[in-house]
Amino acid sequence: MKVLKVPAHTIAVFILPALLIYICIVFIPIGVSFYTGTLDWNGIGESKFIGFDNFHRLLFNDPFFWPSVKRTLLYAVASMVEIPICLLMAVLLNRYVRKANTLVSIYFTPVILSVVIIGQLWKTIYNPESMGGMLNGILVSLGLDSWTHNWLTEPKIAMYSIYLVSLWQYFGYHLLIQFTGVQNIPSEIYEAAKIDGADGFKADRYITFPMIVPIFKISIVLAFIGSLQQFDLVMVMTGGGPAHATDVISTHMYNSSFMSQQYGYGSAIASFLVVLCLAFTLVINYVMNKVERKYT
Repeated sequence: MKVLKVPAHTIAVFILPALLIYICIVFIPIGVSFYTGTLDWNGIGESKFIGFDNFHRLLFNDPFFWPSVKRTLLYAVASMVEIPICLLMAVLLNRYVRKANTLVSIYFTPVILSVVIIGQLWKTIYNPESMGGMLNGILVSLGLDSWTHNWLTEPKIAMYSIYLVSLWQYFGYHLLIQFTGVQNIPSEIYEAAKIDGADGFKADRYITFPMIVPIFKISIVLAFIGSLQQFDLVMVMTGGGPAHATDVISTHMYNSSFMSQQYGYGSAIASFLVVLCLAFTLVINYVMNKVERKYT
């Protein structure tokens, strides 16, 4: 078989346009955000260079920042909890359900809905019983009046209510990824394993999971990094309230930049978020690569 040898400079010429576009829409905005984070600026008027004062304030003098980081990290961890469940369900669907593709497509439906629609839908579900809230209505009808809450206005439980909505919304997304990975494993491998006495969940332990680790890693990275950047659902459902109880990093950045007109400080928060996403991406890739090497 003949292999076409292409000079390195020819490859560079074809790659360069896409690379320039990528730099312009990714790296330059990140650099501008870091620079803006060193300014005292309201986003409109004159700016004043203040060095790292915004970052110092961010880390040591903002009473709302670290709680928002904690909620964001809990959000990210909660988003990963459903991925092993999605993998188990994908295995069961692939093995026991005929025309499972249709069922997976139904589970995927919330993903294609607008976040505004989802937020408004669940706000209605979480409403007090007097306002027609379905969840509280069901609890009352079951005689569980003591379990009813103002789900989105009680600071201690509001964030957990949003976590639940996010898990519901993206369950079908991760299920589809895992189901596709399971389906792409050749059936001949399972047939050979069955001859050797490995069947059912034993085959899953030694065949399915090791072969699906790369797909599993994709889901983990997408879920974790996507949750770190979560913004729209929180803004639609609570706007970061009550009393900052549901503020995550993105909503705190938005409120600082546009509601309080502290654009420089908001850019410092955005810079912190970029670094956080990059750091966790590297950590997750490192861990999952070790797992992948172990099983391969």
